[in-house]
Amino acid sequence: MSDRRAARLWKGDPGGHEQQADLGDLLTHVARGDQAAFERVYDEVSGPVYGLALRIVRDPAQSEEVAQEVLIDVWRTASRYEPGRGSAMSWVMMLAHRRAVDRVRSAQAASEREQRAGRDAGPAYDEVAENVQVNLEREQVRRCLSTLTETQRESITLAYYVGYTYREVGELLKVPLGTIKTRMRDGLIRLRDCLGVNP
Repeated sequence: MSDRRAARLWKGDPGGHEQQADLGDLLTHVARGDQAAFERVYDEVSGPVYGLALRIVRDPAQSEEVAQEVLIDVWRTASRYEPGRGSAMSWVMMLAHRRAVDRVRSAQAASEREQRAGRDAGPAYDEVAENVQVNLEREQVRRCLSTLTETQRESITLAYYVGYTYREVGELLKVPLGTIKTRMRDGLIRLRDCLGVNP
């Protein structure tokens, strides 16, 4: 399909007889540098990304910055999206969640540094050691998430990383609430065991 024809389809041109591309297909085109596809992705995800950032960061201006950073990440890293590991929206929202949490942690660390500098007491803060520990913990969680089934991983990601309720996860995945609860329970047990957390 030509880029011009694809652009007409993504923009909802009634002259297109094929179905509009879904978000995963659009990301495939974005990975190839297709700006029309990116415009469509932007239109579909910018609202949810900003909403999630605002829930985590709590500051509208910083949430806008986070949303812009996420959309730049989507443009630069669209080729990293793997359809077999979950939906395109879950992937984008996970990027958004990580960026927003990083922004909050960065602000907290800056505030703590300022407080320590003001007090000028106690041992020096070892930021490098904390960053190493956080990265190790993050990597362990990623490794353990990869041991889950695709459905468990997607359900847990939407609930715990994106912030949806179990009911909303069920609606997004078109799965009954009871099934979502079972997936979540089984997945969380496997995660707990993998991480070595005592119940």
